[in-house]
Amino acid sequence: MPVYLIGTLDTKGREIGFVRDLLGEYGVDSCVLDAGCLGDPAIPADVSREQVFEAAGTTLEEVLSARDRGRAVTTAAEGAAAIIAAESERGNVNGVLGLGGSAGTTIATEAMRRLPLGVPKLMVSTLASGQTRPYVGDKDILMLNPVVDISGMNRITRTVLTQAARAMAGLVTLQRSDEKSSSQPGGENDKPLIAATMFGVTTPCVERARQVLEEAGYEVLVFHATGTGGQAMESLIRDGLIAGVLDITTTELADELVGGVLSAGPDRLTAAGLKGIPQVISVGATDMVNFGPPDTVPEKFADRTFYHHNPTVTLMRTTVEESRRIGEEIGRKAAAAAGPTVIILPLRGVSAIDADGQPFDDPAARDALFSPIRDTAAGVKIIERDEHINDEAFADAAARALLEMIR
Repeated sequence: MPVYLIGTLDTKGREIGFVRDLLGEYGVDSCVLDAGCLGDPAIPADVSREQVFEAAGTTLEEVLSARDRGRAVTTAAEGAAAIIAAESERGNVNGVLGLGGSAGTTIATEAMRRLPLGVPKLMVSTLASGQTRPYVGDKDILMLNPVVDISGMNRITRTVLTQAARAMAGLVTLQRSDEKSSSQPGGENDKPLIAATMFGVTTPCVERARQVLEEAGYEVLVFHATGTGGQAMESLIRDGLIAGVLDITTTELADELVGGVLSAGPDRLTAAGLKGIPQVISVGATDMVNFGPPDTVPEKFADRTFYHHNPTVTLMRTTVEESRRIGEEIGRKAAAAAGPTVIILPLRGVSAIDADGQPFDDPAARDALFSPIRDTAAGVKIIERDEHINDEAFADAAARALLEMIR
C-alpha cells in the first residue's frame, strides 16, 4: 500500500519529489497526486490533475475556462477526497502526506478527513501555527509548520521536509511487537466503548463516573467539550464504534445557541439518538458561553457576567432566557432519540462555578434550564438529584443509569 503525496505539482512539485524520494529511501512506497491546474507539473504524477477533476464530476478544461481560483481549489479538494476515500475502502491507502499553503492545505486535509482514525495523516502547512480547526476537524491529522513558505528548496525547507518524510515513514512502518495492537483480539479494544464529555468545570463528575464504568468492564473515551471534541464524539457514534454515551457536559450547545467559540455545530446531541445508542444526558457547563481573551468578547455582551478562566479563556454566564433555550434544545433532541435515553439533572449546580457562593451561581437560570427539559422531553426518563454535578453521588447515579440501559 502506498502513502499518497498530495500537492499542486505546478508550484510544489520539486518539494513533493524530494519527499517522495526520501520515502523511497526509507522503504515506503508512495503515490503522487497532482492537485494543481495552472502551470505544467514539475514532476510526473501517479494520479493526474485530469483524474482529480474527473473524480469531482468535471474536467480540467472546464475548471481552467472558469478562471476562478476558489472554485478550482474547492473542486480539486472534492476530487482528491473522492479518490483517496475510494482507495481507502479498497485497502490501498497506507497514509496521506500533503504540502501546501492555504490552497494545498484545503485540498489535502479534505482528503485526510475522509480517512478512518489511525490512518497516518500529516500536513506540512504554512497555516500550521494558526487556526487549524477548519483543516483538522475531528480527525487525527498532524500539522507541521514549515517555518518558511514552501517555495523552492533551501536549508530550512530541506530540514522540515526531511522531518515530514521521517515522521510518515515511522508512522507506517514501525510496529510495537512487545504488546498487542488495539486491533488484535484480546487487546483493550475488545472492551465495549463508552463516550463521555468533560470540561474542566465538570472534571470531578466525569472522572468519578469513568472509574465506575471502567470497573464495570468498559473502556471510556473522554472528549473535551471544546467543539471539536463534541464533533469527534458524534462522528465515532455515527461510525458505530460506541456502545453507550455519558453526555455529562453539553456546554457546546450553549456556544452554538448564543454565539461562543466552542460550538460543535447544530447536530450536537443527535448521533446517539439516531443510532439508537443508550445515552445519559446532563447539563454540564451549560451555565457558560466560551470566548477567547477578554478583548475578543463581542461588544454586544459588554454588560454580561464574566469569569476569567485563564488569560486565553473568558466565560460568560448564560442568562435566564438563554438557559431556557438551551433546555428546550436538550429536551427536544432527547425526545427524538430512537434508543434508550435518560436525562439526569443536578439541581444544585451545573459546573464548578455554578455552586453556592461561586461566580455563576444563579438559581433562576438553573430553573429556566430545567423547566423546559421537563416540558419537552416527552417519554424520556428524567432523574432529578438534589446534588451538585460534581458530587460523587451524582456521578455514581449517572454511571449506574447508563450501565442499566446498556445491560
